[in-house]
Amino acid sequence: MLDASAAAPDNPAVSWLYKAFARPFFFKRDPEEAHDLVLRRLGWAARRRWALGVAGAFLRGPELPVELFGLKFPNPIGLAAGMDKGGTAVPAWAALGLGFSELGGVTQHAQPGNPQPRMFRVVEDGALINRMGFNNPGADAMAGRLRDWRDSGAWPSHPVGINLGKSKVTPLADAPADYLYSFRLLKDLADFFVVNVSSPNTPNLRQLQDKAALAEILSALQEVNDDNRPILVKVAPDLGFGALDEILELVEPHHLAGIVATNTTTERPSVNGLYAETGGLSGRPLGSRSTEVIRHLYRQSGGRVPIIGVGGIFNADDAWEKITAGASLLQIYSGLVYEGPQINRAILNGLAARLANEELTEIRDAVGIAS
Repeated sequence: MLDASAAAPDNPAVSWLYKAFARPFFFKRDPEEAHDLVLRRLGWAARRRWALGVAGAFLRGPELPVELFGLKFPNPIGLAAGMDKGGTAVPAWAALGLGFSELGGVTQHAQPGNPQPRMFRVVEDGALINRMGFNNPGADAMAGRLRDWRDSGAWPSHPVGINLGKSKVTPLADAPADYLYSFRLLKDLADFFVVNVSSPNTPNLRQLQDKAALAEILSALQEVNDDNRPILVKVAPDLGFGALDEILELVEPHHLAGIVATNTTTERPSVNGLYAETGGLSGRPLGSRSTEVIRHLYRQSGGRVPIIGVGGIFNADDAWEKITAGASLLQIYSGLVYEGPQINRAILNGLAARLANEELTEIRDAVGIAS
């Protein structure tokens, strides 16, 4: 049984400093400008071992190891796709104490994304709205950056995944070749891959969640997956349960390693103010629906399909809800923006305490117990 004393001491000073000084500084800026500023600073720190060491000393939480897809995760909290689209700060995410990171989305072709402004904060609700449109440097540039990180000796010790998207200029009929190009180029440079057919910000992309279209993409990828890299699919929270069940039917014949649930939503809790902006909504308003999707997938698969839960995770209670609904791993994005880099340590401490209180030994013992 896990000893609650194994939890790392909370450091409320870090959280206070972030919320009192850093967050107001960043929130005075356009959200995308602030995001790019943070990435540049993390990229700077990622090239300096002493900076990574300092960050780790303040931000790492207790180890709550998870083994999944044949990979070893030091803890179940990972970075969601969209934060580091170009591999700018690869070593920094482990230094922040995260158990894994998912880079991208990456597309075959470099693309600027949709016109700005394209990211918005609904601060009072802890929400973000984005219509970025897979802005990224392209698969070739990403491959070069990842090789540079590996050659530098600073490659992180935690698993690194890559989120694969479709280029906007590629017709839907040619989507398998687009995904295949990126996968073939990157498959030796990451530990797992996530097929993103659920972003609401590339026209018609969500049509690729159709069972036949998705099967064609997965077949193309698995045909060249000679190293058996784990391949997952990221689903939209707006899919009905019937459509989710059809995706589950692809797991066995296409050797899917798991499902990421969920992407952002096009639904809105209100039509007022910034909620009128188009794009994908993430953060607290997404939390309950993403948990519903996780619970459904877990129940329908009998717990046999691993799930990465993402959407509205701001604290240990949110994380525990998703784990007990059926998620084996979790990812954060909006919570990191609003709560700051201390969020991971706080969540891990809370999870360690919950495991001890429930007389459970490991995270896997809690997966699905409330489904």
